[in-house]
Order: sequence, then C-alpha cells, then structure tokens
Amino acid sequence: MSEDLASVLTKVESDPAVKSVVLISGKPESFFHGADIDMLAACKTSGELQGLSENGQKMLNDLSKGKPKVAAIHGACLGGGLEVALACHYRIATESSKTVLGLPEVKLGLLPGAGGTQRLPRLVGLTTSLDLMLTGKDVRPQKAQKIKLVDQVTDPSALEHAAIQAAEELANGTRKVDRAPKSFVQKAQAWAFEANSFGRDFVFGQAKKNVTNLTLGNYPAPYKIIETIAEGYNKGFDAGLQKEAKSFGELGQTPESKALVSIFKGTTHLKKNKFGKPAKDVKTIAVLGAGLMGAGITQVSVAKGYQVLLKDINHQGLGRGLAQINKNLDGRVKRKAMTAFEKDLTLSRVVPLTDDTPSWKTHFGKADLVVEAVFENLELKHKIIKQMEEIVPSDCIIATNTSALPIHKIAEASKRPENVIGMHYFSPVDKMPLLEIITHDKTSPAVAAAAVEVGLKQGKTVIVVKDVPGFYVNRSLGPYMVETAALVEQGVDLQLLDQAMKEFGFPVGPITLADEVGTDVALHVNAFLSKHLGVRMTGGKIQLMEDLVNKGFLGKKSGKGFYLYDDKKGKKGSKEVNPEVAAILQNLRNGRAPANISKEEIQNRMAFRFINEAIFCLQDGIISGPVDGDIGAVFGIGFPPFRGGPFHYVDRIGAQKFVDTMHSFRDKYGEQFTPAPLVVDLAKSGKKFHPSI
Repeated sequence: MSEDLASVLTKVESDPAVKSVVLISGKPESFFHGADIDMLAACKTSGELQGLSENGQKMLNDLSKGKPKVAAIHGACLGGGLEVALACHYRIATESSKTVLGLPEVKLGLLPGAGGTQRLPRLVGLTTSLDLMLTGKDVRPQKAQKIKLVDQVTDPSALEHAAIQAAEELANGTRKVDRAPKSFVQKAQAWAFEANSFGRDFVFGQAKKNVTNLTLGNYPAPYKIIETIAEGYNKGFDAGLQKEAKSFGELGQTPESKALVSIFKGTTHLKKNKFGKPAKDVKTIAVLGAGLMGAGITQVSVAKGYQVLLKDINHQGLGRGLAQINKNLDGRVKRKAMTAFEKDLTLSRVVPLTDDTPSWKTHFGKADLVVEAVFENLELKHKIIKQMEEIVPSDCIIATNTSALPIHKIAEASKRPENVIGMHYFSPVDKMPLLEIITHDKTSPAVAAAAVEVGLKQGKTVIVVKDVPGFYVNRSLGPYMVETAALVEQGVDLQLLDQAMKEFGFPVGPITLADEVGTDVALHVNAFLSKHLGVRMTGGKIQLMEDLVNKGFLGKKSGKGFYLYDDKKGKKGSKEVNPEVAAILQNLRNGRAPANISKEEIQNRMAFRFINEAIFCLQDGIISGPVDGDIGAVFGIGFPPFRGGPFHYVDRIGAQKFVDTMHSFRDKYGEQFTPAPLVVDLAKSGKKFHPSI
C-alpha cells in the first residue's frame, strides 16, 4: 500500500491539472486498517521495526505537504489508518455506526509509529491526545468532530460529494479551516497546559502517575507514549518523530508487546467458526430468567439485531431485568456510544414475557434458540428442558448457561439431546468478552455451529470446551483459589496477598475475587472440583470457606466477607479487613507463627497452580489448543494480558524453569505441585506450546 500511495502522490503533485486530492476507501466498512501485524511480527530486531516506522513517517510527511488532501472516512479508521487521515489537511467522517476512529497501538504494547504521536496532540490538544493514545479507545464521529479530530460529519451516501466539495474549496481558497480555541475556557486551558513548559510538565507528570496506578508499571508502552509526545513539545516535530521511530522499534521487541500481539492474533483466529457455517440462521432467541445473567444475555443479543423473548416467573423479576438493560443502554447513550434512537430500537427487540402472559407459549413456539439462565439446580433444569421440548420447534436449540453442572447430565432429561449445548457466559455479560461453548457427546455439529455463530455475532470471543466439571476457566481457577487458602493458613496477610497478585498482573487479588464471587459460591465450586481433581485441589483447607459461610460472611453481597463493604463509601471507599475473620484465621493456624514467604514465591505458587491446571486441560483435550487456553484465561478470568496467557507465559520463561519451580514447591509443600506430564515432556524436548515464539 505504501508503494502505491507514494506513486500516486508523485503523480498528483506533478500534474498541474490536479488541484487537490480526496482519499476514500473502496472497502465498504473500513477507511484503512493500518500496519499488518504479521509484517511487524516478522521483524527480528528493533532496527527493522524502527525502519518500518521511519518509512511510514516519510510517506505521511510527503502526504501532508503540497496540494490539499481530504480524508473521506467511512468505517474503521484505526491505527495507521488514522495516521494517514491525520496527515491530510481536512477530515470528513460519516455518521454511520460503523465509523470509529482511534489509535489502539497501546493495546499491542506499541505506540503510533507513523507520526501519530506528533500530529494528534497538535490537532486535538495535549490532554485529549494523551487520553486517546494511552487508552487506545475508539471515538465515534460526533465526538471526533467535537474534539476537532474530524472537521465535518456527513451521511454515508453524501461522503464522496462532501469530500470533493471540500477538496475543491480548499484548493480555490473559499474554505478556511480554523481549529483554534474559541471560548475563554478553551484558550485558558491551551495556555495553561500546552503553551508553557510548567503546565506541560504537570500534565505529563500526572499522566505517568495515572499509568502507574492503573498498570503498576507492567506495561512499558504508555510511558514511551508520554515521553515521545513530550519530546515533540520540548524539541520540535522532527525530534518527536525520531523519538517515535526509536521507541516503536524498542517496544516491538519487548516481551509485553509480543504477548499482547499474540492475544490479538489469537482473538482474530477465534473469530472463525470451527464448525463452519450453520445450516440454519438463529433469528429469535428465548431467554429464561431475567436475573443478572439472563438480562445480560438479552442485552448483548438485542444489541446485535436478534429478537429476544425474555421470560421470568413474575413481573417483579422481569422488571428488574428490563431495568438493568435500560440502565446499561442509558450509559451507552450518555457516553455517546449510541444514540437515543438506537437505544429505543434496541429495546424494541425485547419481548417481555411472564408465566401470566397468555401468549408466551405461542412466542416460544417460534424460537430458534432457548438459553436458560436459572438457578444452578439440576432438577430445575431438567424440568425446564422437558417443558421447553413440548413448546419449541423440534429443531430449536436448548442451551444452558450453567457454570458448573455437566451438560450431559442436564441433557439426560431431553428427548432430543443432540439439540442441547452449554453456553457459559461470564458476569457481567455485557462487559466480559468470553463465551465457553460446551458440547457433550451427543451434541450435533449443526447445533454447535449455530451456538458458536450466535456467540460470535453477540461480539463474544468463543472457545469450545469439553464437557468436564468446571469446563476450562473455572477448572483452572480451582487450584488457584485453593492455594489462596493455603497461603492464608500459613500466615500471609490478606491485603498483601491481594496486592501481590495485582502486581503480577491480575485485575483483582484472590481475596477480593472470593468476596466478589461470593464465599458460598467459592465453597461450592471448591467442593465440586475436589471430587474430580483429587490431589490437584489440595493444599488449603476447605474449612476456611466453611467458617466464613457459617458466619454469614458471604462477601460483597452480604456486606461482609474477608473484607467489610460499606455502600455509603461507594466505589472509592477503601476496603477494610473484616476483624471477625482474624479470629477464624487464628483458630485455623493453630497458633503457628506466620511463615516468611516472599512476594515472588506467593506469585509463583498462585500463578503456577492456575497454569498447571490449564496445561492439564490441554493435555486432556478439554481445550483444543494453547491459543484457546491463552485467550480463555485472559478474557475469562483476567490472566495478565502482558504475559500473554498461561501457555505463552510458560514459553516465555521456559518449560524447564516452570517444571523446576513446580518440583521445588512439590518437595516443600506437597503433591499438588506435581507438574502436568505434558509440560514435563516439553521441558525434556526443549519444545514450546507456541512454536513461533
């Protein structure tokens, strides 16, 4: 593309008949996607990556000179695509819901490498540009115009005409572009934060503090972005470009970037339906249960165009579910992620039903897929399946949202077990990207294909998992939570344990996780998995959770768990350790002095038990490959993205080091640290889970 663009630029600049240029894409849903990830991954040195950046900078410097250039943007305009648009003299975007603009390079552990770090601040201002580049978030057209990222917004059908008109008027001088601050507040902010070095230094200092608070220093790219923008402000545009190219090369060779790129590539790989195109499209989804999960499943379905029949026992339950959906969509309208009209259109696809609705069976008689999201009770699920099969069409898929119950056991109540499948969503459904599809031995490939297709259309990252207790994510999480109990019994402070795992890269520590999930739920999962995983679920006593549950300390939902929760303090309120838990722990430790355990040992014991169980899942065919395992762990439980997932991380540190560390823990603490045979074999052979790493 760069060679083609350079050739065209040479021609138009030398042709006196050409007065101005419009850049518009021939693709229906994107302006320009930017750099090829495989091309970046093929670079073996920082110098090669720096060279790519310098070439891109030169091309866009040439684009920014000479005759007026107008970027006509429809669809995705991300990364290098936005950098192309930034180099143009005028930008017009369509008001289509498909049009988004952004610089997401930070999500790959990189920074914009074709001049974006220098052009964006000069266009939209320092603070706005930092926000866009440090988060990598997308901007919709109306917001883009408000922050002066684009100059004009138009209807998709009028884009080409509007762009040509703008190009002609820019060329003949009848269209003037004035992006200078207008109001007193805007002028004051520009002077305070951009026009003087003291204000800029304050902004850069605050940005670094915020990055550290959010990432605990685990991601190098945000710091490089701040430094590169600062270089351009302090030493000029050309110096900023030099710093940008050098930093791009350095970041591209960091383990963090390689890990994040692997996640991106894995996510892209999982967008393909491994079962192929479904024989029949799902159009109408029936959701049973309007609780937290049922309402969430409904929301992500109607948002993507499905009609959803949302049914609960009574109007109170149904009302709570509808209120949840409405509140979430209101939030999207407030953030300009959707219009009020789009919200109303989305809600119109929900058909609310209760047991008292006379026509609910008629509605369900037209369903293509039923997703039950009721309590985790096998008898109740059997009752539902039998009832549904008397109402729904014979080819209707019946999916269960269970997080633990075996799918084959649920399917035993079915006259058509080939139509039964597991669809395990994670809470909150509208935010958590993972969906586990669980097939049992009688699930038909056609049903699996349709379920995967629904998940993909809902915007989920889908992994297909074998029907075993805990499936993949919760099964891997089991030993991790047991090790939490073991460390607490040995005297590790609760807050220290939480902080250690946050510093390792998990979004929350294990103690907080237990409180958020509910200690009663954690106890149930522990007892359930212990029956199936044997020694791999030993090390910590189940008595700890039993004592908390018996005391009514169920976690956040009850106001007390390991921590105390005060609604009056809101989200910003600091958590305090529940003083009554101290007595439980003292009794559990039997008067033993707390063990002196380093932060590194805490992190390795916790993380390695999770990783080891994930490896067992691969070994036992529960997941189809290490890509599924990495993506499932990162998107399902928040395994540190900058480590790339459990399998990528073992490849990074070396299978031998993993095995040796597990053996040392086994000798000290017990057989629960015996490494999976698969990783032992890898260590002996010197191979990796991902050969390309």
